[in-house]
Amino acid sequence: MREDGVRMSSRYRAAVTQPPPPPGWYPDPAGTPGTRWWDGQGWTEHVQQAAPPAAPPPPPAPLPAAPQGTGPSLYDQPVLLVNQKTKLIELTNEYAVLDGDGRQIGAVVQVGQSTMKKAVRLFSSFDQFLTHRLEVRDARGPVLVLTRPAKLMKSRVVVERPDGTPLGEIVQANVFGKIRFDLVAGGQVVGAIQAENWRAWDFAITDATGTEVARITKKWEGLARTMFTTADRYVVLVHFRLPEPLASMVLASALTVDTALKQDDRGFN
Repeated sequence: MREDGVRMSSRYRAAVTQPPPPPGWYPDPAGTPGTRWWDGQGWTEHVQQAAPPAAPPPPPAPLPAAPQGTGPSLYDQPVLLVNQKTKLIELTNEYAVLDGDGRQIGAVVQVGQSTMKKAVRLFSSFDQFLTHRLEVRDARGPVLVLTRPAKLMKSRVVVERPDGTPLGEIVQANVFGKIRFDLVAGGQVVGAIQAENWRAWDFAITDATGTEVARITKKWEGLARTMFTTADRYVVLVHFRLPEPLASMVLASALTVDTALKQDDRGFN
């Protein structure tokens, strides 16, 4: 009996002399669902309520319907070959867009030409001063709509989505010398298209920092080296994938430099 009593007494002394827990938040001994602050000596009046259970995640959004057409996107191409379709009498602008292997993957088509505008184009050069509207299309359908309002000296091209959502404008910055167009989105200049030599078809497309992100040229050591020899056939080199809206602005610039941006046949050197 004495030995058992000694063991019980030792356990009791250990329990009594055990140091209290360190300060912190512990389950409330009062039985509330929260926690109560223990300051190291006793319980305080500070209580934290238990966090409500997390709401279940929303159901996943349904996948968009598959596009009617299938095929490569113009935005994914590092090389685009732009070739004006030859016509006996040209009343509208129409360009085929090919990939670097010579396969047609898109088109630039002038839309909204009235009979009067076609007659003006047939019998005079006054058409260059009228409003032009172009659709840029790939295998999925229209991807950009470009409108060049009527102009006298400087050109401006409005870039929109097919649903009318505005993306920006391509605005001519000068008339004399090496011509330049600013790429404007949300009231800010996000890039530029600079003619290094208009007659030779060398254009640098840059971002807002002046870094070249794309180029329009005749000097591509590929399929276009022998295929593209006139001003109506040129090569677009996109150096890397770009964020929006710059990606659409660059695509609009590259695919409309002849149909929408070129002023006349005088050239700028």
